[in-house]
Amino acid sequence: MGVDSLNRVDSQTEAVFLSYASQDADAAQRICAALRAAGIEVWFDQSELRGGDAWDRQIRKQIHDCALFVPVISAHSDARREGYFRREWKLAADRTADMAEDVPFLLPVVVDSTPDATARVPDRFREVQWSRLPDGQASPAFIERVQRLLTPAQDQAPTAHVAAPSVPDAALRARRPVRGLSWSKPVVWVTVAVVVFAALGYFVAEKFWISKHPASPPMPLAAPTSVAPAAFAPPLHSIAVLPFVNLSGDASQDYFSDGLTEELLNSLAEIEGLQVAARTSSFSFKEHPDIATVAHKLNVGAVLEGSVRRSAHTVRVTAQLINAVTGFHLWSKTYDRDLGDVLKLQTEIATAVASSLKITLLGDVGAKIELGGTHNPAAFDAYLRGLRQTRSKANAEEARLPIDTFAEAIHLDPDYALAFAARSLARSFYAGYYAQLAEVPDLFAKARADAERAIVLAPMLGEAHLANAVFLDITLDFTRSDHEYERALSLAPGNTSVLHQFARHAARMGRSEAALAAAQRSVALDPLNVLSHQGLGDVLFYAHRYNEAIASFTDAIAVDPGPPESYARRGWSYYLLGNLQMARSSCQIKADFYQSLVCLAVTLDKLGRHGEAEAMLKKLLQMGGDAYAYQYAQIHVQWGNQGKALDWLDTAVRVRDTGLIGLKSDPLLDPVRQEPRFQAIERALKFPQ
Repeated sequence: MGVDSLNRVDSQTEAVFLSYASQDADAAQRICAALRAAGIEVWFDQSELRGGDAWDRQIRKQIHDCALFVPVISAHSDARREGYFRREWKLAADRTADMAEDVPFLLPVVVDSTPDATARVPDRFREVQWSRLPDGQASPAFIERVQRLLTPAQDQAPTAHVAAPSVPDAALRARRPVRGLSWSKPVVWVTVAVVVFAALGYFVAEKFWISKHPASPPMPLAAPTSVAPAAFAPPLHSIAVLPFVNLSGDASQDYFSDGLTEELLNSLAEIEGLQVAARTSSFSFKEHPDIATVAHKLNVGAVLEGSVRRSAHTVRVTAQLINAVTGFHLWSKTYDRDLGDVLKLQTEIATAVASSLKITLLGDVGAKIELGGTHNPAAFDAYLRGLRQTRSKANAEEARLPIDTFAEAIHLDPDYALAFAARSLARSFYAGYYAQLAEVPDLFAKARADAERAIVLAPMLGEAHLANAVFLDITLDFTRSDHEYERALSLAPGNTSVLHQFARHAARMGRSEAALAAAQRSVALDPLNVLSHQGLGDVLFYAHRYNEAIASFTDAIAVDPGPPESYARRGWSYYLLGNLQMARSSCQIKADFYQSLVCLAVTLDKLGRHGEAEAMLKKLLQMGGDAYAYQYAQIHVQWGNQGKALDWLDTAVRVRDTGLIGLKSDPLLDPVRQEPRFQAIERALKFPQ
């Protein structure tokens, strides 16, 4: 807090008073800057110096006159047994005793993972809803909430406290260069593995990467920011499927109960008019909390749960459907089936659920649900084992396992389209992360053959067209990939894997409106998946909507603080807004990540720290050589070195760098879009019109 702030606010009663421990000054400064940028007056003392009685009287006056009191809570404030901020907190809590119950005044903010239940704060703070702003990053939703609370015309209701669980650290996902090939000899390095990760998108991430951290469950979203909790009113005909409990008495059979649950979830997603929460969000409730918690977190009106008991040749499945609003059971049934009848079982359960939710079934639902599947129990078992293996690999040997296991399923049933699609994606992943250079051409060729075989076997299978679209994208065949993404979306409009990847592709192709609709739908269906929020952030970034992109990347960090992409891309957004200090701050959090190095290189250069900027570029060059050609072009464009930038883009084309997927809409390349050489490169890549 600083003396100059006294002149800013004076005696205005519409100001916000920001109170914090000195160790949280940086986080408080970010909150203050965001509020002031939105035109909100803030009383922010930037000094620990106290000016005796006069200063004390001034602080007391500001707390008495301010419209909102925002205490910044953290591990630092908890550790301080004494501090002037504690006097401020007591004064604010005491002031509420004279206020009407429906007058909002306290707005506690937590800037780290400090749990509200044990925080050392006045009791009155616990009676209102807390906001969680990691590192003081104020989201647009928080700013909007403050603006609403400061609007006298709005009839405010008392704020109810909704606790947001703390966000533990997640392991940083490893990245390494991807090996690829030029379609003209000789074979050369293509790009970095994380770009393949981006190109493969949500489907592969959900199937193959999202649970590389089995010890770290998906993080819940921050607490809601509405002033008063609205009545729970989830979308009509919405459902979540919790992981069915394995009752086989053998923990090694968990893959079967989890896999069968996922297949049931996918079956329900085929029913037109039914909104189904995606796997990553549903499976975050592995420990089965109360139904109301699940429903509110996922915004669904019904929850399906059950159990699986498997024997040598049969399976017993017990399922029950619960109305999440009333808590009443809608339907329950136990099924005893031969393992070869699992497909029929999925159809029976899905149909029963639809009937209980009073959904009119259109067309042959059974045909949709059973499309691409198998009646061979051994093939089905192998397929489920392959899915489990894709979620537990951390090295080349483990990454190879699902390819072989899906091959086993295909050997047992040569017409198993879903297994072909899954193997296609597994091969693409292995080629990008672990394959030896000489293996890559063969892996890519086989990945393409698998995707095409899946389409031949099941032309109406959305997953098959998605696998083909992914392959075509990473090989820079954009016109054909565009067609395949459209086909996948038309066949599987409720599949979050398809929605997410379609959104990112459409954004890169310059189709912002379609991309945004798909990305928002993905977030609605999978709110506890970090990739949903990253995907929405990417769409907004490509659309030059940087403030909104920052909010989405911040949401991604709240869901899972581990992945470096969120910090880097948020930093890019801050940079393009001209907020260089915030750009630098965000990108330094995961400074060794290649996108963070790009961000730091351009930001430090703009700050006049040219030597440090050059050091970032040098580090990137040492990490990847020509594999980062596209990223070097981004940096040189922003440095104003158009010739070097275009030279690096030529190199990117030569080595078939998959970073070129973003060339058409990448805001970092905007300064060279009118250059004839750039336009020639764009034409050569044959982006769809």
